[in-house]
Amino acid sequence: MKRQLLFSAATTIALAAAACSGESESTSGINTTATTNTTATSGATDGQTSTSGQTTNDAGGTATGGQGSGTGASTGTPFVVPPDGGNGAMECDVWTQDCPEGQKCMPWANDGGNAWNATKCSPIDPNPKQPGDECSTEGGGVSGVDNCDKSAMCWNVDPEMNIGYCVAFCTGTPDMPGCAEPDQSCLIANDGVLIICLPACDPLLQDCQDNELCLPNTAGDGFACVLDASGGMGTAGTPCEYANACNAGLICANAEFVPGCDGSAGCCAPYCDLTDPNASSNCANAFTTTGADCVPFFEMGMAPPGHEDVGVCIIPQ
Repeated sequence: MKRQLLFSAATTIALAAAACSGESESTSGINTTATTNTTATSGATDGQTSTSGQTTNDAGGTATGGQGSGTGASTGTPFVVPPDGGNGAMECDVWTQDCPEGQKCMPWANDGGNAWNATKCSPIDPNPKQPGDECSTEGGGVSGVDNCDKSAMCWNVDPEMNIGYCVAFCTGTPDMPGCAEPDQSCLIANDGVLIICLPACDPLLQDCQDNELCLPNTAGDGFACVLDASGGMGTAGTPCEYANACNAGLICANAEFVPGCDGSAGCCAPYCDLTDPNASSNCANAFTTTGADCVPFFEMGMAPPGHEDVGVCIIPQ
């Protein structure tokens, strides 16, 4: 389903893993979508997302930590980064799982960063954990080594304890992705290195768990829960570079669509309910500068079932 092209992070997603307390890492560039264990998405998102503690980007970029000054620099929170073009080595195929017997193809960060940008063959644990089970990693959330089963990985990893939960990889192909569970959505991020099934959600309800955000899923028709990297600092009008750097109920929109958003790639903008008679006035009052209205998130006739009422507070074009 085609979306309004309002979000640079919405078309591609990048994710990264959160750094330990006290560590700080910033992502370069605004054109990456990433997800981190503490999720944040880069400014205008054309499909970027991040998860708390872990960040992913369709471009391969990742960052961790809180939102910092709206530039992606932060500590302990993952961000979603737009695509810059991946530069990681692809040792194996996460879709076909073409590693030798006893090994699995895993995403990892081969550059010492905290964003998944490459794939490698890793040993399968003798007693592997299944999707939904608690899991552990060796060397952090982006090491590519964990005790989850084949076609699964340890997600939302605590950067100090190295403990998270297993999530399943997407099924099918890059052109026809899917998930085994009907209530999950296939999220493809970081230039295709990450292919994970995450819970589907409603952006107007923000019905994800406490440390997650409901953001657009660029590999599918709806929305998916990703890690929250906002640190509670991503209010309406705040500069952002990552899709998951805005507070729950907001999205990182391209600067030209957000009133008063100057000198940044994007700023946080609230979702709005198109069926709410007060939506226009609520949007007008959401920012310190006037000009916003409740605009349909999807193009006419292109909204997936159940999301026809989703709008976003931006400047009408």
